[in-house]
Amino acid sequence: MRNLVLMLFASLYSLSNYAQENPSILQIEKDAILYMREEEKLARDVYNILYEKWEVNPFGNIRQSEQHHMDRVKELITKYKLEDPVEKNSDKRGVFSNTVFTNYYTDLVASGNKSLADALKAGAKIEELDIADLEKRIQQTQNEEIIATYKYLKMASGNHLRAFTRNLQRQGIEYKPEILSKEQYDAIINSENSHDGHEGTKPGKENGGGNGKGCGNGNGCGNGKGCGKNCKH
Repeated sequence: MRNLVLMLFASLYSLSNYAQENPSILQIEKDAILYMREEEKLARDVYNILYEKWEVNPFGNIRQSEQHHMDRVKELITKYKLEDPVEKNSDKRGVFSNTVFTNYYTDLVASGNKSLADALKAGAKIEELDIADLEKRIQQTQNEEIIATYKYLKMASGNHLRAFTRNLQRQGIEYKPEILSKEQYDAIINSENSHDGHEGTKPGKENGGGNGKGCGNGNGCGNGKGCGKNCKH
Protein backbone atom coordinates (compact mmCIF):
# COMPACT_ATOMS: atom_id res chain seq x y z
CA MET A 1 0.00 0.00 0.00
CA ARG A 2 2.84 2.36 0.94
CA ASN A 3 4.54 1.67 -2.40
CA LEU A 4 1.30 2.39 -4.25
CA VAL A 5 0.95 5.76 -2.50
CA LEU A 6 4.56 6.63 -3.33
CA MET A 7 4.00 5.70 -6.96
CA LEU A 8 0.87 7.87 -7.05
CA PHE A 9 2.75 10.87 -5.64
CA ALA A 10 5.57 10.31 -8.12
CA SER A 11 3.10 10.23 -11.00
CA LEU A 12 1.41 13.42 -9.85
CA TYR A 13 4.81 15.11 -9.47
CA SER A 14 5.79 14.07 -12.99
CA LEU A 15 2.51 15.34 -14.41
CA SER A 16 2.97 18.65 -12.59
CA ASN A 17 6.48 19.07 -13.98
CA TYR A 18 5.28 18.16 -17.47
CA ALA A 19 2.51 20.75 -17.27
CA GLN A 20 5.00 23.42 -16.21
CA GLU A 21 7.45 22.52 -18.97
CA ASN A 22 4.70 22.21 -21.59
CA PRO A 23 2.17 24.98 -20.88
CA SER A 24 -1.03 24.69 -22.86
CA ILE A 25 -2.97 27.44 -24.62
CA LEU A 26 -5.99 27.50 -26.89
CA GLN A 27 -5.66 27.32 -30.67
CA ILE A 28 -7.05 30.85 -31.01
CA GLU A 29 -4.27 32.05 -28.71
CA LYS A 30 -1.64 30.20 -30.72
CA ASP A 31 -2.92 31.70 -33.97
CA ALA A 32 -2.90 35.18 -32.45
CA ILE A 33 0.70 34.89 -31.25
CA LEU A 34 1.90 33.79 -34.68
CA TYR A 35 -0.14 36.54 -36.32
CA MET A 36 1.33 39.26 -34.11
CA ARG A 37 4.85 37.95 -34.64
CA GLU A 38 4.50 38.56 -38.37
CA GLU A 39 2.67 41.85 -37.88
CA GLU A 40 5.60 43.21 -35.88
CA LYS A 41 7.91 41.96 -38.63
CA LEU A 42 5.77 43.82 -41.18
CA ALA A 43 6.36 47.06 -39.28
CA ARG A 44 10.10 46.45 -38.95
CA ASP A 45 10.56 45.49 -42.60
CA VAL A 46 8.60 48.47 -43.93
CA TYR A 47 10.40 50.91 -41.64
CA ASN A 48 13.77 49.50 -42.72
CA ILE A 49 12.86 50.14 -46.36
CA LEU A 50 11.54 53.65 -45.67
CA TYR A 51 14.53 54.59 -43.55
CA GLU A 52 16.86 53.51 -46.34
CA LYS A 53 14.80 55.59 -48.77
CA TRP A 54 14.36 58.81 -46.75
CA GLU A 55 17.11 58.56 -44.10
CA VAL A 56 15.09 60.36 -41.45
CA ASN A 57 13.47 59.48 -38.17
CA PRO A 58 11.10 58.40 -36.79
CA PHE A 59 11.80 55.43 -39.12
CA GLY A 60 15.38 55.00 -37.90
CA ASN A 61 14.45 54.73 -34.23
CA ILE A 62 11.13 52.96 -34.53
CA ARG A 63 12.48 50.16 -36.73
CA GLN A 64 14.71 49.21 -33.80
CA SER A 65 11.72 49.20 -31.47
CA GLU A 66 9.88 46.86 -33.83
CA GLN A 67 12.74 44.37 -33.63
CA HIS A 68 12.39 44.45 -29.86
CA HIS A 69 8.65 43.86 -30.22
CA MET A 70 9.31 40.88 -32.49
CA ASP A 71 11.59 39.50 -29.79
CA ARG A 72 8.88 39.91 -27.16
CA VAL A 73 6.43 37.85 -29.21
CA LYS A 74 9.20 35.34 -29.92
CA GLU A 75 9.40 34.69 -26.17
CA LEU A 76 5.78 33.51 -26.25
CA ILE A 77 6.47 31.33 -29.27
CA THR A 78 9.36 29.71 -27.44
CA LYS A 79 7.42 29.21 -24.20
CA TYR A 80 4.44 27.59 -25.90
CA LYS A 81 6.59 25.60 -28.34
CA LEU A 82 5.06 27.03 -31.49
CA GLU A 83 6.56 26.98 -34.97
CA ASP A 84 7.95 30.44 -35.66
CA PRO A 85 6.81 31.70 -39.10
CA VAL A 86 9.66 34.21 -39.18
CA GLU A 87 12.35 31.60 -38.70
CA LYS A 88 10.55 29.32 -41.12
CA ASN A 89 11.15 31.93 -43.82
CA SER A 90 14.70 32.71 -42.59
CA ASP A 91 13.49 36.20 -41.63
CA LYS A 92 13.78 37.37 -45.22
CA ARG A 93 12.66 40.95 -45.74
CA GLY A 94 9.12 41.20 -47.08
CA VAL A 95 8.53 37.44 -46.87
CA PHE A 96 5.62 36.24 -44.71
CA SER A 97 3.77 32.99 -44.14
CA ASN A 98 0.50 34.91 -43.93
CA THR A 99 -0.36 36.44 -47.31
CA VAL A 100 -2.25 39.24 -45.56
CA PHE A 101 1.10 40.70 -44.58
CA THR A 102 2.60 40.10 -48.01
CA ASN A 103 -0.11 42.29 -49.51
CA TYR A 104 0.26 44.94 -46.80
CA TYR A 105 4.02 45.01 -47.30
CA THR A 106 3.73 45.52 -51.06
CA ASP A 107 1.15 48.30 -50.74
CA LEU A 108 2.84 50.14 -47.86
CA VAL A 109 6.30 50.11 -49.45
CA ALA A 110 4.89 51.34 -52.77
CA SER A 111 3.00 54.13 -51.03
CA GLY A 112 5.89 55.08 -48.77
CA ASN A 113 8.30 55.42 -51.67
CA LYS A 114 6.24 58.21 -53.29
CA SER A 115 7.15 60.98 -50.86
CA LEU A 116 8.22 61.52 -47.27
CA ALA A 117 4.68 62.56 -46.37
CA ASP A 118 3.32 59.32 -47.87
CA ALA A 119 5.97 57.38 -45.97
CA LEU A 120 4.89 58.94 -42.68
CA LYS A 121 1.25 58.15 -43.51
CA ALA A 122 2.24 54.54 -44.21
CA GLY A 123 3.90 54.40 -40.79
CA ALA A 124 0.82 55.78 -39.09
CA LYS A 125 -1.38 53.24 -40.87
CA ILE A 126 0.83 50.37 -39.69
CA GLU A 127 0.51 51.53 -36.09
CA GLU A 128 -3.26 51.87 -36.45
CA LEU A 129 -3.39 48.31 -37.76
CA ASP A 130 -1.24 47.08 -34.90
CA ILE A 131 -3.39 48.75 -32.24
CA ALA A 132 -6.64 47.43 -33.74
CA ASP A 133 -5.32 43.88 -34.00
CA LEU A 134 -3.87 43.93 -30.49
CA GLU A 135 -7.15 45.13 -29.02
CA LYS A 136 -8.93 42.27 -30.78
CA ARG A 137 -6.47 39.67 -29.53
CA ILE A 138 -6.50 40.93 -25.96
CA GLN A 139 -10.20 40.07 -25.93
CA GLN A 140 -9.46 36.53 -27.14
CA THR A 141 -7.40 35.40 -24.15
CA GLN A 142 -7.43 35.30 -20.37
CA ASN A 143 -3.74 34.36 -20.18
CA GLU A 144 -2.15 37.14 -18.10
CA GLU A 145 1.30 36.76 -19.65
CA ILE A 146 -0.05 37.01 -23.18
CA ILE A 147 -2.24 39.98 -22.24
CA ALA A 148 0.74 41.75 -20.67
CA THR A 149 2.77 41.30 -23.85
CA TYR A 150 -0.05 42.59 -26.04
CA LYS A 151 -0.66 45.60 -23.79
CA TYR A 152 3.03 46.45 -23.95
CA LEU A 153 2.97 46.29 -27.75
CA LYS A 154 -0.18 48.40 -27.86
CA MET A 155 1.41 51.04 -25.61
CA ALA A 156 4.41 51.18 -27.93
CA SER A 157 2.25 51.46 -31.03
CA GLY A 158 0.48 54.41 -29.43
CA ASN A 159 3.86 56.10 -28.99
CA HIS A 160 4.73 55.43 -32.62
CA LEU A 161 1.39 56.65 -33.93
CA ARG A 162 1.84 59.92 -32.06
CA ALA A 163 5.36 60.28 -33.49
CA PHE A 164 4.22 59.80 -37.09
CA THR A 165 1.28 62.15 -36.58
CA ARG A 166 3.47 64.90 -35.11
CA ASN A 167 5.90 64.63 -38.00
CA LEU A 168 3.05 65.01 -40.45
CA GLN A 169 1.74 68.03 -38.55
CA ARG A 170 5.15 69.67 -38.88
CA GLN A 171 4.69 69.41 -42.62
CA GLY A 172 1.26 70.99 -42.36
CA ILE A 173 -0.55 67.68 -42.91
CA GLU A 174 -3.43 66.48 -40.75
CA TYR A 175 -3.48 62.69 -40.61
CA LYS A 176 -6.89 61.05 -40.88
CA PRO A 177 -7.20 57.54 -39.39
CA GLU A 178 -7.95 54.74 -41.84
CA ILE A 179 -8.48 51.82 -39.46
CA LEU A 180 -9.27 53.14 -35.99
CA SER A 181 -12.36 55.22 -35.33
CA LYS A 182 -11.89 58.96 -35.00
CA GLU A 183 -12.69 58.68 -31.30
CA GLN A 184 -10.09 55.94 -30.75
CA TYR A 185 -7.50 57.84 -32.74
CA ASP A 186 -8.08 61.12 -30.92
CA ALA A 187 -7.84 59.41 -27.53
CA ILE A 188 -4.44 57.95 -28.46
CA ILE A 189 -3.08 61.17 -29.97
CA ASN A 190 -4.12 63.18 -26.92
CA SER A 191 -2.43 60.75 -24.52
CA GLU A 192 1.10 61.07 -23.16
CA ASN A 193 3.95 58.91 -24.41
CA SER A 194 5.01 55.95 -22.27
CA HIS A 195 8.65 54.91 -22.12
CA ASP A 196 10.29 51.67 -21.07
CA GLY A 197 13.83 52.17 -22.30
CA HIS A 198 13.27 50.45 -25.67
CA GLU A 199 11.06 52.87 -27.55
CA GLY A 200 12.44 55.06 -30.30
CA THR A 201 10.08 57.99 -29.85
CA LYS A 202 11.54 59.78 -26.87
CA PRO A 203 11.79 63.59 -26.98
CA GLY A 204 14.45 64.67 -29.42
CA LYS A 205 14.41 61.41 -31.34
CA GLU A 206 11.32 61.65 -33.47
CA ASN A 207 13.09 63.47 -36.28
CA GLY A 208 16.66 63.10 -35.22
CA GLY A 209 19.00 62.17 -32.43
CA GLY A 210 20.06 58.60 -31.96
CA ASN A 211 21.05 57.15 -35.29
CA GLY A 212 18.89 59.37 -37.49
CA LYS A 213 19.86 62.24 -39.75
CA GLY A 214 16.93 64.57 -39.22
CA CYS A 215 16.41 67.37 -36.73
CA GLY A 216 15.76 66.72 -33.05
CA ASN A 217 12.64 68.01 -31.32
CA GLY A 218 12.92 71.46 -32.78
CA ASN A 219 15.89 72.45 -30.64
CA GLY A 220 18.70 71.32 -32.89
CA CYS A 221 20.00 68.61 -35.12
CA GLY A 222 20.49 65.05 -33.97
CA ASN A 223 23.92 63.46 -33.68
CA GLY A 224 25.78 66.42 -35.18
CA LYS A 225 25.02 65.21 -38.68
CA GLY A 226 23.12 68.22 -39.87
CA CYS A 227 19.53 68.51 -40.88
CA GLY A 228 17.86 65.70 -42.77
CA LYS A 229 15.40 66.01 -45.60
CA ASN A 230 12.45 68.35 -45.13
CA CYS A 231 13.88 69.39 -41.78
CA LYS A 232 13.99 72.90 -40.40
CA HIS A 233 15.63 74.47 -37.38
